[in-house]
Amino acid sequence: MFKKISIIVGLFWTIFQANAQLVGTSDGLTDTPSTDSIKLPDNRLINAMALEIFWKKLILLQKNNTGKLNIVHVGDSHIQADLMTAVIRKNCQNRFGNAGRGFVFPHQLAKTNGAWDVRFSSNATWECHKNIAQPNGSAVGLSGIALQTKAQNAYIELTVKDPENFFNTIKVISPNNNHDFDLALNKQKTAIETKLPKKISHKVKKGEALSTIAESYHCSMAEIKALNRLKSNNIQAGKTLKIPTTETTSKISYTTSYIPEKSYNSNQYFYYKSENLLSKIAIITQNDNPEKILSGLVLENNNPGILYHNIGVNGAKYADYNKYPLFFSQLKALNPDLIIVSLGTNESFDRMSSESYMQQVFRFINNIKLWYPDTAILLTTPPPSLLYRKLPNTYIADYTEKLITFAAENRYAIWDAYSQLRGMQGVSINARKGWMAPDRVHYTKLGYEIQGKMLFEALLQSFEDYQNNPNKKK
Repeated sequence: MFKKISIIVGLFWTIFQANAQLVGTSDGLTDTPSTDSIKLPDNRLINAMALEIFWKKLILLQKNNTGKLNIVHVGDSHIQADLMTAVIRKNCQNRFGNAGRGFVFPHQLAKTNGAWDVRFSSNATWECHKNIAQPNGSAVGLSGIALQTKAQNAYIELTVKDPENFFNTIKVISPNNNHDFDLALNKQKTAIETKLPKKISHKVKKGEALSTIAESYHCSMAEIKALNRLKSNNIQAGKTLKIPTTETTSKISYTTSYIPEKSYNSNQYFYYKSENLLSKIAIITQNDNPEKILSGLVLENNNPGILYHNIGVNGAKYADYNKYPLFFSQLKALNPDLIIVSLGTNESFDRMSSESYMQQVFRFINNIKLWYPDTAILLTTPPPSLLYRKLPNTYIADYTEKLITFAAENRYAIWDAYSQLRGMQGVSINARKGWMAPDRVHYTKLGYEIQGKMLFEALLQSFEDYQNNPNKKK
């Protein structure tokens, strides 16, 4: 009897261990079957009334259907690829009007990834310096990347793939608003005449002498001998001789070049405006300046609505943007009504303390408020991730806690992405749903699109709460 009980207990323990192993995940976290049903907080912005200045503008846009509102979303690799922000842009513009594609940058020419819907090509080689690198004197501005070339007659061809983003106006942003570029729609063919030495040859006939050949072509025997490397005056019938001459012949070749359109200057950029919607344009360099630097481009149409600009650099941290004052000064070119900031993941991989992290956050916000005191600011907490694919990223949890406390004390709005994605326990769940990349830091296309949908819903819900609030300021 005792033996039977031992066998049963042993089987039970084996089954228990097997189940325990199934519960554990390769993400280095332990789940329970009930984790998927974790109660999430309401998907609203925290301290949403801090965005009142923006909500009022949004109400006027809805009511009057005139003007444009600019939302600028700043971040790291989560933002550079425009997967999350494309969803927010699409939803905002479906609801409040599509005023254009907004800020774009030729990431392909900087040999990095970028948005799928705008393509760039060039006839020149471009060099870049990113804000994540140590300063070297390069003018790193709005895009977080200084893109520059010394090539003469260089051009960048821009093509917009989505008809909904065709544009009437293009703005070119460069350091100090130097007019280093022109804009062009059409090419012209130019004929180039080249003078080349005329080639004359003579086939020696039977009985001909070198002297008679030289006399007939009005040249000397010595010249013929030198040109044909002859050692004597003897020549054989049938040999072909090159005949020296001072005559020339013309060769016509053709080149194509862009014809600059008339562009106009403002204080922050220069621009070209078309009556018709455009899908293509060329940005051509002027040759007066030996080094041409591009900070970014803005595409707009003639409609009222939302411009949603995404600015991201792979690997970027708050400190990287803080290193470059030109970034903050060039933001003026976008006329921001709301600035959303999504940073923190890369700080966690530096194992930065939450105190040091918040110092950089505070510095970033101070820079924004210094330049744009009437612009609303929305901070987002970093999404859950793992350190080195297996360790719980507790730094993200600390940053989230500190951000929420800071926002409450200083009256800033927060979207808590960390909690909406289930916090520390969310990595394994999100991975099973196909939301996370294998490195458990980045998200998949679906994962970023889900985050974009969540953030838009939080913005919209908080805006509707404000509209329905009888105590809102008139």
